[in-house]
Amino acid sequence: SMTQAQEDVVGLVRTLVEQLVDTPESVEVTGRESDNGDLYVEIDVEEDEVGKVIGRQGRIIKSIRTLARAAASQDGFRVEVELAE
Repeated sequence: SMTQAQEDVVGLVRTLVEQLVDTPESVEVTGRESDNGDLYVEIDVEEDEVGKVIGRQGRIIKSIRTLARAAASQDGFRVEVELAE
């Protein structure tokens, strides 16, 4: 099971994504710990809202990854953030 610190990073990503879309109630952000202790976070949004999360030239998703990594690094684990296909 995930640590509180990992849950906090998942919550951070969820909060950021919910601010970006028109239908925050449809946002699903899930986290799971990989075998080596890294955190894998998956973002799932409505198909027509994916562009809002990615941003122009991927700027928004890059920012989300940067913030998530910064939060995780304080607690000494790595995090990967991906958008569901």
